[in-house]
Amino acid sequence: MLKYPDIDPVVFQIGPFQAGALQIGPWAVHWYGVTYLVAFAMFYGLACLRLRHTPYASIARPSPWSRRDVEDLLFYGVLGVIAGGRAGYCLFYKPAYYLAHPLEIFAIWQGGMSFHGGMLGVIVAMALWARWRTRPWLEVTDFIAPCVPVGLASGRIGNFINGELWGRVADASLPWAMVFPGAGPQPRHPSQIYQFLLEGLLLFALLWLYARQPRKLGQASGAFLTGYGVLRFVAEYFREPDAYLGLQALNLSRGQWLCVPMVIAGALMWAWATWRRDARMTSDRQ
Repeated sequence: MLKYPDIDPVVFQIGPFQAGALQIGPWAVHWYGVTYLVAFAMFYGLACLRLRHTPYASIARPSPWSRRDVEDLLFYGVLGVIAGGRAGYCLFYKPAYYLAHPLEIFAIWQGGMSFHGGMLGVIVAMALWARWRTRPWLEVTDFIAPCVPVGLASGRIGNFINGELWGRVADASLPWAMVFPGAGPQPRHPSQIYQFLLEGLLLFALLWLYARQPRKLGQASGAFLTGYGVLRFVAEYFREPDAYLGLQALNLSRGQWLCVPMVIAGALMWAWATWRRDARMTSDRQ
């Protein structure tokens, strides 16, 4: 059994400064914010690597992909993640509270982000960008799908550093069971690390290898939705449900129920892309 390393969530702090009767600051940089920056940086790096693969590197295309496209996608994606993640958390997890306190919806510094909401926000952002650049929407989502999981992995490290979203009670004989501050004396599964490994690193490896083979338009996107939904569904069995929600129908968590339509949509998208006759290939193998 392990003890949580009790990492300070603040990287460094500046201030407070006193200017007469006015106090300025303090300003603090948190590890959780740093992991978001790392996630965006890794997306940018991987997306630039994707530009070297066909068909994105083809100069014969009417509108070839460029590094400027990646920069624009990142900008739209950041907006989608923040707006969608916050809106999803308020809507999916605490709708009654935020309906009674609507101004707190904008207090993102207090925490509270939802992956499923962030994903919907990114989908909308990518649809807007695709329309602006007159590209097929699925071509855009196929391009970014393998680049997303490493960002999710970075976010889970942020959860671990914050000592939040800990796992369910585990057997004390489990070598990596961990006692988290604020979670009582019982050893628990480090579910943040499980999610880091499953929906982060494992999903990245599978999608990156999958997308390097000749694929039809929409297959990579469908594989991402299905893969993330399944792996998150499994990881939720080890994650402590939110205290204000608990387990719901069929003893499933809210996160698991949100994964169900995701898996179904992904499977249908992959099947549709696979079997439609006019599907064109989006191979990115060198």
